[in-house]
Amino acid sequence: MIEKMNFKVPELLNEEIKDYKKNSKERLELEKTYDNLYNQNIKIPLYIGNEEIYTKSRKEIFPPHDNKKSVGSFSVCEEKHVHEAINNSLSVKNNWTNTPWQNRASIFLKAAELIAGPYRSKINAATMIGQSKTIFQAEIDAACELVDFLKLNIVYMNEIYNEQPINVGDVSNKLEYRPLEGFVYAITPFNFTAIGGNLCASAALMGNVVLWKPSDYQMYSAKVIMDVFKEAGLPAGVINLISGDPIMITDIALNDPNLSGIHFTGSTEVFKNLWTKVGANINMYRDYPRIVGETGGKDFIFSHPSAKSKVVSTAIVRGGFEFQGQKCSAASRIYLPSSKSDEIIGILKTQIDSITMGSPRDFKHFMTAVIHESSFDKIVSYIEKAKSSEEAKIIIGGEYDKSKGFFISPTVILTKNPNFITMEEEIFGPVVTIYVYDDNNWKETLEIVDKTSIYALTGAFISEDKDSIDYALKKLRYSAGNFYINDKPSGAVVGQQPFGGSRGSGTNDKAGSKLNLLRWVSPRLIKQNFNPPVDYPYPYMD
Repeated sequence: MIEKMNFKVPELLNEEIKDYKKNSKERLELEKTYDNLYNQNIKIPLYIGNEEIYTKSRKEIFPPHDNKKSVGSFSVCEEKHVHEAINNSLSVKNNWTNTPWQNRASIFLKAAELIAGPYRSKINAATMIGQSKTIFQAEIDAACELVDFLKLNIVYMNEIYNEQPINVGDVSNKLEYRPLEGFVYAITPFNFTAIGGNLCASAALMGNVVLWKPSDYQMYSAKVIMDVFKEAGLPAGVINLISGDPIMITDIALNDPNLSGIHFTGSTEVFKNLWTKVGANINMYRDYPRIVGETGGKDFIFSHPSAKSKVVSTAIVRGGFEFQGQKCSAASRIYLPSSKSDEIIGILKTQIDSITMGSPRDFKHFMTAVIHESSFDKIVSYIEKAKSSEEAKIIIGGEYDKSKGFFISPTVILTKNPNFITMEEEIFGPVVTIYVYDDNNWKETLEIVDKTSIYALTGAFISEDKDSIDYALKKLRYSAGNFYINDKPSGAVVGQQPFGGSRGSGTNDKAGSKLNLLRWVSPRLIKQNFNPPVDYPYPYMD
């Protein structure tokens, strides 16, 4: 029997962001760690139970900003490894389910403390190398957001467990928040290290066992996460990491009758395909799998005529071009009033002209490279479509080069058509498109904003007029799951802005909140009668 330990629930506080100023302790340590990792040749295994399996078939890891430099390789699994990982997880499930929540929580709190402390420079450097994030983008993601997920999910778990039904008379009622009966399949993207860690850890925290398939382009930081979990004391097999062919891995996972949930972040197309496969297999499963997904976005910034031009321009630059626009929340379509469009675009040009690009090792850069060649080619195709179209023109940027790294300059397109292709389709790169509307038609333009794309993830409304803000909030009620007023539409913070959208953007289960954790439990009501009746008649029958 596992004894319940004494445990203090952490405070509802966010991890403090470090500045990494020149010659600061954290910057010197980060630079040393980056250089050390960059010059190693790391080999990443599969993690199945107690085993770390180094397969003969391997894929090399190339930093996007230096695409000829190999920094290591990761294992490519075979079918047998996927089956072994699932079976291993199920073999430890009973013991993990019966582990008191305080013990489970202590492990993930320890993981948070390790990331905040001794592993901070390593997980940031791994994210900078493997995903080409600047130090600021790595810090707010790999360190701070992941720490926040690991710590604050414990707070929310405690709140869930404390939500109990009322007791009346001699009857005791209790809700037991059971983990799901089988295993959870976590599929995570390249763009956020924190998402990789959270999608598997949140389900595991609630007592589930997890099969984790990270993106091929997040494997460096995924290894650091697994190292942290192991050092924190997570029992072997609770989270098994498998890397390799995503279709093969997914088909095996989704054809297993013990599949109880899918925790996904990625493209809308892939998520719909997963849902379709689950639907086709529904008769084989022991229960109805929970399907939780955060997918694409075509996020907007709407500038009301009363908005301050510098505020709008800064929101576009930060919202559209941080991490090269590779955020599902990145600003992508912009609506400017005709009375201020020239002024805003002028400020935008000045700000973008000062942006430099290059390796994240050089701290002066605001932007680095996009993640890989196929992404580069896709983004470039949209730029070329704008160059050749009579409905649009490129007014800023439009340059690109992949000779050393996958670099695309911050690009601004101006279109006369609010339904131009770059206003509707997700690009996932440093490209924003501006549509200029007549000031008197701002309300009608909000109708266009709502109906332009299939997505409803994030959006921003910038205005100095309170009535217009109230109107926009009502008009765009279902246009964004995260709605920002006088700010960029990205940068959600765990505990402050629970994140998620609906329509084509996902199931809106709000990662970093109780809403998400509730998807990983199957409550059981337990009623105990301390004075049970001894005969069947009711009083009305007398």
